[in-house]
Amino acid sequence: MKSRRVIRYTPLESQASFHGLKTRFKGFSGPVGSGKSKALCYEAIRLSYENRGGRGLLGAPTYRMLLDAAAPALLETLERHKLPFLYKRAEQQIVLRDVGATIYLRGLAESTPLRGLNLCWFGVDELTYAHEEAWQQLEARLRDPQAREYCGFGVWTPKGQDWVYRKFVDSRDADYGVVLAKPFENRHILERNPRYYDVLKNSYTERDYQQEVLGQYTAVDSNLVYASFDRGENIVDCAYQPKGPLLWAFDFNVDPMCSVVAQRVGKDVHVIDEIVLRRSGTEEMCLEFTNRYGRHEGPLRVYGDASGHARSTKGASDYDLVRRCLGRHSGLRYTLMAPRRNPAVRDRVALVNALMKNAAGERRLRVDGRCRELILDFVQMRFKGGSSLLDKDSDGDRSHLSDALGYLLWQEFAQSGTVGERAQPLI
Repeated sequence: MKSRRVIRYTPLESQASFHGLKTRFKGFSGPVGSGKSKALCYEAIRLSYENRGGRGLLGAPTYRMLLDAAAPALLETLERHKLPFLYKRAEQQIVLRDVGATIYLRGLAESTPLRGLNLCWFGVDELTYAHEEAWQQLEARLRDPQAREYCGFGVWTPKGQDWVYRKFVDSRDADYGVVLAKPFENRHILERNPRYYDVLKNSYTERDYQQEVLGQYTAVDSNLVYASFDRGENIVDCAYQPKGPLLWAFDFNVDPMCSVVAQRVGKDVHVIDEIVLRRSGTEEMCLEFTNRYGRHEGPLRVYGDASGHARSTKGASDYDLVRRCLGRHSGLRYTLMAPRRNPAVRDRVALVNALMKNAAGERRLRVDGRCRELILDFVQMRFKGGSSLLDKDSDGDRSHLSDALGYLLWQEFAQSGTVGERAQPLI
């Protein structure tokens, strides 16, 4: 016998169509703000009550992504509707007490996240960033003998004509169904913020705006990482301003040791210099920087990645060495911008591209022509295959300077929320 519980939920048109699909496997494809996360959570709850005493799985490409978005959204939904549950974080489980149903929480990038599981249902957030092999493993796990309704589902934002597109959108398989949500459908967002979609033009590249804000399946014909870069538009003569704020960013790498130097010019960023040292370390980099800019009269902000906190065998971290070196130059007024966690590579790269040129046609990132190695990064860096991983194997010199600049720009823009609403979870 089914355990029935009525909860108040008024889905959008696309969400209602998704919940109503009767195929064994189903998907919700939609742009940002279309209600994908909400559809994911309510479908997980529906299937848990449909399969009393059964087991389901809520997954994401990585466990970190799951903890950042889908799992909190599900817990918040359960609490809002006063559904009795027990969250076993150590066991990576949620138990719905009134029906005895278990929801496993899994990241799909781990080596053995699915071994031994028998499931009634599974749901995956951000499916386009998961590997097809993980989905295939999940399909094989729909074998819980207590199941009353087998179902596998996923939600995603389009990412080109990838495996998800081929399996759900371009497929004629009768076991697969998909709902393509339209932009501007979410009346709740538009009621609160009528200019929501216009504002997003400032934080996305033109291609990403079509793909992630309008929900279109754009054909990806290039693996270029920095596709927005244009030599004729983004390379200019960037004059050093001795009294203006100076932005200095590291990529803590052994060989080559790299850093970039930039300045804010109004709402724009000008990269004025790069420093590349072979077979050197952090102390040599600091010495070279102070030789060039030790007499700077304005404030200095120092950036890097989270690895700079790690201590060496000598007991000092890279950031300790930076503090020690800059402390010898009493004239430098510096602030250390040292994050404890790095942003996701795809988010960092997207921000750099949007500053190179956004969907509104604005270019806010300029690079001086003498930054030759950084320009080579912009021209040559590619993704591995159809993934969101940077190809750092083909040339060991590539990515270091663009990584350093990415950390700087993330701290300057994304953390302050001045470039759109990209990083906010939308349900």
